[in-house]
Amino acid sequence: MLGFESKRFWVVIIAFALVLQFVGCSKSPENRGMVKKKTLVIAVVPKGTTQSFWLAVKAGAEDAAKVEGARIIWKGPAKETDVASQKRIIENFINQRVDAIVMAACNEKALVPTVEQADKTGIPVITIDSGVKSNVPKSFIATDNIEGARQAARTLAKLIGEKGEVGLIPFVKGAATSNMREQGFKEEIAKYKGIKLVSVLYSNSDIMQGIRATEDMLTAHPKLAGIFAANEGGAVGAARALDMRGLGGKVKLVAFDAAQAEIDALMKGTIQALIVQNPYKMGYEGIKAAVAVIRGEKVPPRIDTGVSVVTMENFHDSEIQHLLYPTKGSKS
Repeated sequence: MLGFESKRFWVVIIAFALVLQFVGCSKSPENRGMVKKKTLVIAVVPKGTTQSFWLAVKAGAEDAAKVEGARIIWKGPAKETDVASQKRIIENFINQRVDAIVMAACNEKALVPTVEQADKTGIPVITIDSGVKSNVPKSFIATDNIEGARQAARTLAKLIGEKGEVGLIPFVKGAATSNMREQGFKEEIAKYKGIKLVSVLYSNSDIMQGIRATEDMLTAHPKLAGIFAANEGGAVGAARALDMRGLGGKVKLVAFDAAQAEIDALMKGTIQALIVQNPYKMGYEGIKAAVAVIRGEKVPPRIDTGVSVVTMENFHDSEIQHLLYPTKGSKS
């Protein structure tokens, strides 16, 4: 019979052999595929969730996530003015330890502490559309809003023969994009000596408030020749107000964005020109940049997604159709 020491010796030998067998099996070609790479989870936080602009951003983010093998969690406040809600959403994502955050800030100053909190926790932040007053975000991906608004001013000036009274409908005071569009329009329209900016009223990205703002402008300035509405809510509201007064096409309207209601108003003649961004590209490039940063790659601090002026003259061009309907293909 084996002694106690001999038994222990053989137990150790057998155990060691089993370990070697297990390790060998785990390294075999048929088992290598069982080891899965971690799926990156990226939070995408828009300023709002109801406007079609943000749905295009979501579509772009989802497509980029598929390409990168990542997963996005989409959540934002119902209203673009709800800064507190957006802060809570981002704080919850920080606590969940997501791999990155792609966000459009409701307020360029109020969101700075939250963005810095994410960075300190080791979660990289990419801003899209609306940035923050901070150097913490790894990249800012957006339209050149000042230049877009300057194009709006030049377009409106041409439509009204470079003379007359005009109104401006920004959306949320304190939101970076709204501030920049207001700035760009004011700076450019001031170059036309025959044009006077007589009213600036905010829509708060709400159609009903856009209607009221337009009504107030028309009541106070019955000779109003043109209006620039700086986003979807204000534009749709302005178009409805003009139609209700029988002024569609008479008071010239230039608008930012390309929601279906805006496109319909363009085709009807109530809106004469749309300043169109590329929200799909913002979402797509936002995810690509986030994944690159996670992998330790450098990304440009600023990516301009471009802007186009759309009128009925170029409406049926293929590139314009793709811009207007990024998730549906060409449509006429």
